[in-house]
Amino acid sequence: LTHQFFVDMICEGCSGAVTRVLTKLDVKFDIDLPNKKVFIESDKDTDVLLETLKKTGKTVTYIGPK
Repeated sequence: LTHQFFVDMICEGCSGAVTRVLTKLDVKFDIDLPNKKVFIESDKDTDVLLETLKKTGKTVTYIGPK
């Protein structure tokens, strides 16, 4: 299942922070920096994914399944 999140990323550094936290979770993901979206392919609970993304210090919103 692919989950879509809005993450307030403005630069490569922001997307790099997202990459770091998600790599630790061992999930497949794709970052769309221009549209400030992160797609995560995972069976993990959305709350777990949301909390992980929030570790970047960015504003994160769960949009829904893709």
